Amino acid sequence: MWFGVLGPVEVRSATGSPLPVGGPRLRALLAMLLLDAGQVITRDRLVAGLWGAKPPADATNALQSQVSRLRRALPDHGEVRVQAHPAGYRLAVAAEDVDVHRFATLADAGRQALAAGDHPLAAAHLGAALRLWRGPALADIATAPFAAAQVTRLTEQRLTVVEDWAEAELHLGDPDHLLTALRDEVAAHPLRERLYVLLIRALHAVGRRAEALTVFEEVRRLLADELGTDPSADLRAVHLAVLRSDDGPTPGHPDRAGPPPAAPEVVAARLTRPPAPLTSFVGRVEELTRTSHLLDGTRLVTVVGPGGAGKTRFAVEVARRRGAGVCFVDLSLVTDGTQVPQAILRALGLRDITRLKALGAAGDPVDRLVAALSDQPVLLLMDNCEHVLTPTARVVRRLLADCPDLRVLATSRAALGITGEVRCPLPPLALPPPDADARTALDYPTVRLFHERATAVRPDFTVGPDTVDVVRRICTALDGLPLAIELAAVRLRALPVQAVADRLDDRFRLLSRGDPTAAPRHRTLRAVVGWSWELLSPDERALARRLTVFVGGATGAAAVQVCDPDGADVSDLLTDLVDRSIVEWTGSRYRMLESIREYGAEQLVEAGERERLCRAHAEYFLDLARTADPELRGPAQLSWADRLSAEHANLHAALAWAVSADPHLALRLVAALAWYWNLRGIRGEVAPAVTELLDRIGPEPPAELTEEYLVCAMLDLATGKPGRYDQNRLAAIEAMATALGRPVRQPFLVVTLVQATGPPAHDLTARLRLLGSDRWFKGLIHLGWGYLRLFDGDLAGAEPGLHEALVSFRASGDRWGVSQALDGLSTLADLRGDPHTALALSAEAIDLVTQLAALEEVAELRCRRAERLIRAGRLAEAQAEYAAAAELARRIGLHGILVLTRYGQGELARLAGDLATARHRYESALADCPADWPNSEVRSRLLTGLGRLAEADGAVPEACSRHQAALAAALTSGFPQCVAAAADGLAGAVLLDGDAGGAARLLGMATAVRGGHVPGYPDRGRTVAGIRSRLGDQAYAEAHASGTGLTRVEQLALLRTLADAD
Repeated sequence: MWFGVLGPVEVRSATGSPLPVGGPRLRALLAMLLLDAGQVITRDRLVAGLWGAKPPADATNALQSQVSRLRRALPDHGEVRVQAHPAGYRLAVAAEDVDVHRFATLADAGRQALAAGDHPLAAAHLGAALRLWRGPALADIATAPFAAAQVTRLTEQRLTVVEDWAEAELHLGDPDHLLTALRDEVAAHPLRERLYVLLIRALHAVGRRAEALTVFEEVRRLLADELGTDPSADLRAVHLAVLRSDDGPTPGHPDRAGPPPAAPEVVAARLTRPPAPLTSFVGRVEELTRTSHLLDGTRLVTVVGPGGAGKTRFAVEVARRRGAGVCFVDLSLVTDGTQVPQAILRALGLRDITRLKALGAAGDPVDRLVAALSDQPVLLLMDNCEHVLTPTARVVRRLLADCPDLRVLATSRAALGITGEVRCPLPPLALPPPDADARTALDYPTVRLFHERATAVRPDFTVGPDTVDVVRRICTALDGLPLAIELAAVRLRALPVQAVADRLDDRFRLLSRGDPTAAPRHRTLRAVVGWSWELLSPDERALARRLTVFVGGATGAAAVQVCDPDGADVSDLLTDLVDRSIVEWTGSRYRMLESIREYGAEQLVEAGERERLCRAHAEYFLDLARTADPELRGPAQLSWADRLSAEHANLHAALAWAVSADPHLALRLVAALAWYWNLRGIRGEVAPAVTELLDRIGPEPPAELTEEYLVCAMLDLATGKPGRYDQNRLAAIEAMATALGRPVRQPFLVVTLVQATGPPAHDLTARLRLLGSDRWFKGLIHLGWGYLRLFDGDLAGAEPGLHEALVSFRASGDRWGVSQALDGLSTLADLRGDPHTALALSAEAIDLVTQLAALEEVAELRCRRAERLIRAGRLAEAQAEYAAAAELARRIGLHGILVLTRYGQGELARLAGDLATARHRYESALADCPADWPNSEVRSRLLTGLGRLAEADGAVPEACSRHQAALAAALTSGFPQCVAAAADGLAGAVLLDGDAGGAARLLGMATAVRGGHVPGYPDRGRTVAGIRSRLGDQAYAEAHASGTGLTRVEQLALLRTLADAD
């Protein structure tokens, strides 16, 4: 682990990831322990340091509480722990793992080397010590009572090291790079005379004698005005040395003139170091490791990625971890490719061409670079190569060929294209999954980066239960791009986090305030993307802007057909866009980051091409959907369903455009996709677009589009949204469908009509005319006949139809059809008292629809399997099935299935004797269950459950009322099994009311309606036992037979009378 106090208090894991510590007081406690790491600090000192002159009443317990919290905050690490001592506490941590102690060690080593005259070693140690500073010491707890004295002490130590480092650097020659650092320090500490001595020496060493003398005059006046004193002896001595020198000093000895050094000194020129980071580095652990390993084994690694991916910061971190011998070459300000060699010369400290020529160096800048680097083990960090790609590639190729010890780490939005180059793509940062809680989300670099940058501008901000979802949404919308996330986090200075998320629809305006000191193209998100865009050729820009019509990416074939880039070779252009990090290639699809896509979409509008491209896009996906539709009912259905799923976002975008721009095209698209949406259980997602489309078209179908209109109308009804289901509207749809008088092209229409209207009041002839004659449609016909017999209670008659449907669907390769037939056969086995077969068949059906990712079907079949498990007495397994179904229903928004799972959980609670929980489940589900035909079956079950609870309480009137309402709802549904279950329930209430004969007769009617006696219904068993105890076996049998002996018409009429009775 690593601890830091030279800046904000910081803790990092072994992998370099920052670890949260807690609030200011907890960080202050940690800082006090770190400043004296390994030493015992008394309790009194800790209390005074944390609370100052106003300690809490029970200071000992308050301190102990803080220590306990700190122990919990620090990871369990054998070598790092807070230890109690009779006198106080100590932090057991190695000194080299704390930046302040590492700083002291390096500073001591540097001073010793400086005293011994080993200036290179002194500069290395002292420079490393200074790089440990991340800002002012204890920056985030500077107001803690103990902090002021420590900040003063540490600041003084740092200034001393700065001065010693500058002294060492001056002796190494070429002190030009010191000037900025020394001027900054002088500005911050204007009365520190040694800094002025060093600045004057540095100015004089680079030949700026007049400026050196001016600085002396400035400090002389300042000392006189502020302190009333004269300059020190050292200041006067350096002033005198400057006045006396004529030829100028040598770099290593500023107080004496002399000839220039010999030619070998050119090779040891001073390297420009990578910029010191101002913020922590977040994530990229695997990429850092991989890139470091690549640099060990190869000589040219190029970090490539889109603008804003953090390439420079990443490369600097790679270089920092490699230690000395790194030269940073910033190409961002190079505007002409011919300037690339000069930029490298400047970075190497070889600025003075005249001086180089005097030393015998060649005149060509690349030759001079080769001469300087030919035997030097240097890592050149070539940053921002994309706009001078070819000139940079030429120079790098030459240097690598002639300088065997040289290695190059480049950053660019496109690779250099040199033989031997290894590309290291830098993808966006990883995003947390949608269900991640706050603690889990903070383990992902996107959320951690947002949190760190947000707390820098708003210290009270936290990623917690109330904010994690919106933070995740921001990071996802910004594609995980570090720059965009940082720009968004900074907006928390003035906006709530929700407001930032809400304004991302106009991301370029929102993220328009970046670091004013950064290069112009790195200050805002628009500037970053615009810079990349301007580097494209005209053909590349044309294709890039046209690709923005795709949402969620595109295949190569789709890009060719839709974008039509004026006869250019699309494949080559796509490759170019990938190389330039405008487009990503995932192995099967081309994808744009959303920020690039939004910028390109603006360009598409400006080019006047949007409408044409949107139409081409919609027509392409209409053709794809029409091609896929029949395949979704055959052996290749999985691959075709996956293909459409890959285009999910494109299909939605095409539909959204067509609804407003071309409703007729939208109707065709809806009809072509209806079966796919039905299979995948995502009808609810398209419901708003379908409703808007119907509103635009009106109550009458357009000519030649009647079937498409009816499919759209059935989708609208099938969403189950309150107010959309209407019996009259359904009857009108069925009448229009019947009037087609021909087989439909879209079987979805027939299937949903059957599901919505239930068993027909007459024969199937009218519906059969809507069906085709191929094998799949024959399977559907057999399935319909089988279920019709099943609904009529004719179990023997149902079996052949269901078996024939199974054979037909297996032969056609349709998993959905096979699952429907298996479910019917499972119901048949259940009604025959064969739970083993029923459960095996339902398991196979669930497996098939799971393969299809038909989540709605999976959830519904799991509920039915749970009911069969209950009848088999396997209650724990039933509970698991209901829980799985409920989770699926919540995930995809299946309101009806959620109601059904609550009913099932209520049943399980009632059977376990937990009547209070059962009542809560039933009543909450009933409150959310619409009183319409599609929900009449589950409504009947809920009312039956409440009736059973009333029986348990001995509340006869309530029991009768509940069961009568359940029977009325069951009769509305028309499903015999539902009617039989409700009749069984009413029989229990009638028995409780004292009419055992009437109860037996009701059970007889229920048996007949169900198609026979079905074992495994414990409530029915208790009712039968109660009747037998009152009537005896013979009288029970006679009363039961009086119910079974009625005709179906008589049974239903009598049941309706009982349901309506007062």
